[in-house]
Amino acid sequence: MPFKDVDAALTAAHAYRAQAYAPYSNFAVGAVVVGEDGTFFGGANVENASYGLTICAERAAVFHAVASGRRDLRAVAIAGPPERASAPCGACRQVLREFNPGMDVAYTASGAVVQTTLERLLPDSFGPEDLR
Repeated sequence: MPFKDVDAALTAAHAYRAQAYAPYSNFAVGAVVVGEDGTFFGGANVENASYGLTICAERAAVFHAVASGRRDLRAVAIAGPPERASAPCGACRQVLREFNPGMDVAYTASGAVVQTTLERLLPDSFGPEDLR
């Protein structure tokens, strides 16, 4: 996979995971999106007693990048509980797709690192170009 800084990105994602607020699910997740220049933007999941207001780590990381003036995202790294796969959920896949449908994706699964692309996780996706 072309995700050349996957180890550094996953290390950063694990650091964000330590900041997660997940008192209801106990499923802490950290994520880092990577800009075209290699800059990391991180986020952690934040749960809420009103479950619909919960935000996933991947979306928090994307929103961090956008709030920092960046939209040129090339990759995402996701760190969840070591014993479970932490691929992005459907909502996060769609948000990530907004910024790069071919984005590299790395996540942890049962102690291993899985590398793929967003196109493989979200085939035949809908994006901003479909609205033109």
